[in-house]
Amino acid sequence: MKNILELETVSKKVRGKYLIRNVSLEVEKGTICGLLGPNGAGKTTIIRMLTGLIRPTAGDILIHEQSVVKNREFALRNVGAIVESPIFFPYMTGRENLKNLVRLHDNIPKREANEKVSEVLQITGIEHRAEEKVRTYSLGMKQRLGIAQALLGDPELLILDEPANGLDPMGMRELRELILTLKNKYSKTILISSHLLDELQKICNQIVIIREGELVWTGELDNEQNLEDIFIELVSK
Repeated sequence: MKNILELETVSKKVRGKYLIRNVSLEVEKGTICGLLGPNGAGKTTIIRMLTGLIRPTAGDILIHEQSVVKNREFALRNVGAIVESPIFFPYMTGRENLKNLVRLHDNIPKREANEKVSEVLQITGIEHRAEEKVRTYSLGMKQRLGIAQALLGDPELLILDEPANGLDPMGMRELRELILTLKNKYSKTILISSHLLDELQKICNQIVIIREGELVWTGELDNEQNLEDIFIELVSK
């Protein structure tokens, strides 16, 4: 399988301190990859570099072999992301919010914009609430609307930063089912940063663990392995 995402000895240094140090990583197309680490390990820094919000001090990030460092706009055309909590206008409906946001995608012709909005509402399972104001949405609904926004450009790679934060068990289950649908039915590759080990164990076929800015483990999990045990052993060293 072809790699959709590659980090090549990536480092990020701020005021003389390494937040990320020499991280190399490959994520194959069609993978659900979980990014794990204790608080302050560097997960958010990696996410922000992947989405072009900050630049690495050294190394390179390739998405579909295109450099985020050298050609940010072109490389990120294949990426949809939720970094931190998605923000919408609460006084507008879900559909109205997405119709505003679809205008940011210059690769979507105006005549196709409404159809694209309807498509992502259907994919994320919130079309039945599309005409209601976002202020009436639960946190789980807002997260799914955020994923709908990330899907507007039909990206091959989805990057989700702590998407299950604050969700109740039903919301977490619905989110898990949506992520699996995006992989299995729509052939999306998904990178998820999270601290919810049980959830990641259920859906990920690749796990990446970082500690103090360094990669300490990456690989696939089999049915015999317990992610919590692996995580605690590695981060407590």
